[in-house]
Amino acid sequence: MKAIRYHRYGSPDQLQMQEIPIPVPKDDEVLVKVHAASINSWDWDLLLGKPFLVRLIGGLRKPRCPVLGADVAGTVEVVGKNVRDFRPGDEVFGDIAESGFGGFAEYVVAKGKLLARKSPAMSFTQAAALPQAGLLALQGLRHFGPVQPGQRILLNGAGGGVGTLALQYAKSIGAEVTCVDLASKFDMLRGLGADHCIDYTVADYTRTGQQYDKVLDVIAHRSVADYKRALRPGGTFSMIGGSMGWLLFQMMVLSKLISAGSGRKLGIMGYRPNREDLDLLSHLFETGQLQAVIDREYPLAETADAFRYFGTGKVKGKIVIAVT
Repeated sequence: MKAIRYHRYGSPDQLQMQEIPIPVPKDDEVLVKVHAASINSWDWDLLLGKPFLVRLIGGLRKPRCPVLGADVAGTVEVVGKNVRDFRPGDEVFGDIAESGFGGFAEYVVAKGKLLARKSPAMSFTQAAALPQAGLLALQGLRHFGPVQPGQRILLNGAGGGVGTLALQYAKSIGAEVTCVDLASKFDMLRGLGADHCIDYTVADYTRTGQQYDKVLDVIAHRSVADYKRALRPGGTFSMIGGSMGWLLFQMMVLSKLISAGSGRKLGIMGYRPNREDLDLLSHLFETGQLQAVIDREYPLAETADAFRYFGTGKVKGKIVIAVT
């Protein structure tokens, strides 16, 4: 089968199409013929091998998973003997990172528990854009308690995969949403329902004097004190991604001290791939409350170009790789 592989950390130039054997599923796995996959920030970090902490997951000296790609949508080909939920021919989607990535290939194996049936209302392209970003959006907004109608929500990094889905989910509940990103993404964000937009190159959202009930930050890099200042009494700050250094330490240690004395809660959001939330994404899509925002689609052979565009930071929503 054809797959996009890399053997050392570096730029998208390391990504090469190669012929490799079709993987064989274990007893708790299924073999999926991949129709589409999408790029996430974890793929980018694992390609670069930066920040260094990602190598604790991806391999210290060279990549442990030579085929990237966590989000996939495709058709079940072979079912392991212990898998009861799927059969050949089922159309599925999911985040397969826990099974070792591998989505940028014609076939991939994944644990059955990581997949859900794709809604007939979705194309494979749309389905591939939803799993990881969608689950992070849902779970991030539920961190420290569910979103309530009328709450003031701020999304930092709102124009990417997670932000565009979190925006739509929060608006479906009736929240007032402020989006922080580049001004070039504002028209798209307003079209998805954003109430307010802040250009991060012009203003620091933690110093505008505005306070929020929930802040969901995809690219956090400021201090815990800054984030506390942006929260209303009883407000919450959830970090999805960003700095892996001093801020990570602050979130793990100092945030508990601040939370205890101020009534505000700050922390790192835990992420749990699961079928229940994938099914919820399907339901929200079918009922028109959620749409997959896809900036560009590339064929498998042009995956390196897709990563180059991802690295510009100008992507609106997701980039999808059309595999078959």
